[in-house]
Amino acid sequence: MNCELVFDPYQIIRKYYPQGTEIYQVLVVHSEQVRDKALQIAERHPGFGLDVQFLAEAALLHDIGIFQCDAPRIHCHGPHQYIQHGYLGADLLRAENLPKHALVCERHTGVGLSLEMIQRSNLPLPQRDMLPVSMEEQLICYADKFYSKTQLHKTHSIERIREYLGRYGVLEVQKFNEWKNLFENDL
Repeated sequence: MNCELVFDPYQIIRKYYPQGTEIYQVLVVHSEQVRDKALQIAERHPGFGLDVQFLAEAALLHDIGIFQCDAPRIHCHGPHQYIQHGYLGADLLRAENLPKHALVCERHTGVGLSLEMIQRSNLPLPQRDMLPVSMEEQLICYADKFYSKTQLHKTHSIERIREYLGRYGVLEVQKFNEWKNLFENDL
């Protein structure tokens, strides 16, 4: 699916990630994989009325905050815990005057994080729901589950995703299954 971007997400990426670095490569390859899967699904479901331009932009920027986290396996050496990359990226995109894109950053971790889950697990996150709401947010969150930043050229199977999410609870697997039925119902 071809869509024209209103602004260049790569310009924002380059503002925080020097081109040619390993972390730039990790972020861009992963984000392009997520974008491409989300756009393929959007193309198969024109009745959803998805904003494909926004979908492409937000998918490219959904992990913009990873450089601020300590995740050496993906060449990140920041002071924060990896679980914080979503809201940190959201703060960056709000500063860039991209509030809708910021919501995708904030809400894409796992299948989203409820306030109850944040409190129950004592996660170092703002005390609010961070659950994907819009169809575009949900689709990017779903597409993200298929790709890892540590295994860049591998697509995860449905079974592996369910197994991984199952470590966090049955509700996470149920949400993923709902999305699979919604987004992949023609397969």
